[in-house]
Amino acid sequence: MSTTTAPAQVLHDCRDAWVATLIELAEADPRIVAVVNDSVGSSKLGPFQDRFGQRLVNVGIAEQDMVGVGAGLANGGKVPFVSAAACFLTARAMEQVKVDAAYSQHHMVLVGQSPGMAYGELGPTHHSIEDLAWLRVIPGLTVIAPCDPIETAQALRWAAAHHGPVFIRVARMGVPDVNAADYEFVPGKAVLLRPGSDVTLAATGTAVHRALDAAALLAAEGIDARVLSVPTISPLDTEAFVAAARETAGIVTAEEALTSGLGGAVAEALATRHPAPMRFIGATTFAPTGSVGWLMEHFGITGTGIAAAAKDLLGR
Repeated sequence: MSTTTAPAQVLHDCRDAWVATLIELAEADPRIVAVVNDSVGSSKLGPFQDRFGQRLVNVGIAEQDMVGVGAGLANGGKVPFVSAAACFLTARAMEQVKVDAAYSQHHMVLVGQSPGMAYGELGPTHHSIEDLAWLRVIPGLTVIAPCDPIETAQALRWAAAHHGPVFIRVARMGVPDVNAADYEFVPGKAVLLRPGSDVTLAATGTAVHRALDAAALLAAEGIDARVLSVPTISPLDTEAFVAAARETAGIVTAEEALTSGLGGAVAEALATRHPAPMRFIGATTFAPTGSVGWLMEHFGITGTGIAAAAKDLLGR
């Protein structure tokens, strides 16, 4: 008797796609520069620095200055990619993100590295679980959380050509390829990864492949789950969620962030259009100190946790 097992998923660091894409863009456009907060290593910008040493500005550990310098470069005709750990880029420099980037509508790309709970044991000071909730309410700022390297590269290319401020999460946590090689990122549009008529699982960033895992678990129990990948938190694909609310019994949102990010955005969108039962998977408070895997299990940001929330919504 022989048995077969499914091949293990190959996991990728989206930061590799980030730096490769930035170099590609910089080779084609001399306006592109990088601005960092003494984070060349953790931003994986070493290859960019080697290739374009005069086009990398390291301001040191001064995130507010970093965003301000990026805005100044944008005002001078450059296209700055401002890269730092997401926790410091957002919390420490929020006023500059609001005023210098969004209010001023500068063409600049804010790159939040290692978001969510990717820093694991370094604890809540280094976790970035609030960023999606904070940033999605800032007018004029596009907020993107890619789910894999393909989408990361596509979002960066789009942001380089978009004449306005953009925030992109770049995951440190290993993720499998979810999108096809010919995938094309469209801002403000959700991606239907799996059709389904019983319940909708909507996820963003590193939670997307876990939502697919959940759908497989639910299918084994006879539950037909729709899976929506939501790369753009703001603007949100409201039409996709209204359709999901009408066509399925309810919606489960999943994110490596506080549930007021994607979850809050979907709830707000549906409240005045088509209210629906919902469940929210994500962080609910400051995360305790622990490994990344343990933290994801702790908050139920797993295939099993998402599936359990869907069954709870369906009353099973």
